[in-house]
Amino acid sequence: MFVRMSAAIAAVSLLSSAALAQGAKPTDPQIAHIAYTAGVIDIAAAKQAMTKASNKEVKAFAGDMVRDHEAVNKQALDLVKKLKVTPEDNDTSRSLSKQAADKLAELGKLKGAEFDKAYVANEVAYHKAVNGALETQLIPSASNAELKSLLQTGLKIFQGHQQHAEHVAAALK
Repeated sequence: MFVRMSAAIAAVSLLSSAALAQGAKPTDPQIAHIAYTAGVIDIAAAKQAMTKASNKEVKAFAGDMVRDHEAVNKQALDLVKKLKVTPEDNDTSRSLSKQAADKLAELGKLKGAEFDKAYVANEVAYHKAVNGALETQLIPSASNAELKSLLQTGLKIFQGHQQHAEHVAAALK
């Protein structure tokens, strides 16, 4: 229970940084950077899980996260090149990166079933937070129709990730 609660608190704080918390409307270049950064973070966590997890279902889930987030990030990079948009680093992206590095270090200290449960609990909380940010902040703030469409597609995929993570978490109890 403590692991789940701390993971939820950490994930919610990830997306509650300056730009999002103050209700400031991010620009398309900032949105692109935030979305890409969120994907990179989940890829790094999944790669850590692929080496540290002891449960085969957790390892398989992590493999799915790497595959799906790399594919969405490739689409995002292709889109910003096509639109000739340079993703813009911002307070939200920097906060996400710092907090994710701290979370990876925390998870890195765990082993076996303890790691598996903490990783999956963090994935549930992280996807809830990212999905919430996509729905309430990033998609409504996006001006470019193609960016908005990519974010909406990502949201559908990431909602599936959240459900998958919840299923894996329930199996680990």
